[in-house]
Amino acid sequence: MTTTSTDPGLCLMAAAEHGADRLARIARALEATRAVTLIVTAPDRGAIDPAVARPIVEMAQQRKIAALIADDVPAARATGADGVHLSWRPEIEDAYEAARAALGPDAIVGAEAGDSRHDAMTLGEGGADYVAFGRSSDAHGPDTARDLQRELVSWWGEVFIVPVVAADIETPDEARDLIACGADFVAVRLPSAGEADDDAAWASALAAALSPSATAA
Repeated sequence: MTTTSTDPGLCLMAAAEHGADRLARIARALEATRAVTLIVTAPDRGAIDPAVARPIVEMAQQRKIAALIADDVPAARATGADGVHLSWRPEIEDAYEAARAALGPDAIVGAEAGDSRHDAMTLGEGGADYVAFGRSSDAHGPDTARDLQRELVSWWGEVFIVPVVAADIETPDEARDLIACGADFVAVRLPSAGEADDDAAWASALAAALSPSATAA
C-alpha cells in the first residue's frame, strides 16, 4: 500500500459471504471505485470461512488489488491473502507482533490505533505497513469522534512517513474531507445490500471524491 498526497487510495471493505452474485458485486465495486486494497471482513454473524473468502481474495489478486483479511491470521494464511488488517483493541501492539511473526516480513500487516497516539507511534515504529484511525464514537460521541479522527489523521500525515488510513468512512464527502486532512487511504465498507444502479451511483461518487482534482479543491 503506497500512495502520494495527490494520489489517495481507496480500501474497500466487504464481508466474506457465499455466492456468485456476492462475488460479482464485490468485483464490480472494486473496478468502479478503483480500489487499491480489499479488506475481507467477517459476516454479520460468524467468523470468516476460508472456503468462502478464498475466491474473493483470488478475484482481487487477479486484478492486482491487495487482499487483506480482517483480524484472522489463520484465514489469511489459508486463503493466500496478502496480509491482515487488525482492528483496534487494547492489546493491539501484541496482536500486531503476533500477526507479523506468523505472516512474515513480506506480508502486509496494518493496524488501527483507536484514538491513541502512543499506540499509533508504537505500531509505526514496529513496522506496520499502515496505521489507521477510525471513530471511537462509543467513547466520545459521533461529533467528537469525527473531530478527533480528523485531528489524528492530520497529525500523523504531517509527522510520519508510514501511510495513514482513515477508517469508518461512510460518505464521499467524508472521504474527501479526510483526504484533505492528509489521509493516504480511506477505508469504505461496501453497503450491505443494494440494487445495481444504487451501487453504481455510490461507486461513482466515491471515485469522484478521490480524484486528484476533487481532493485538491
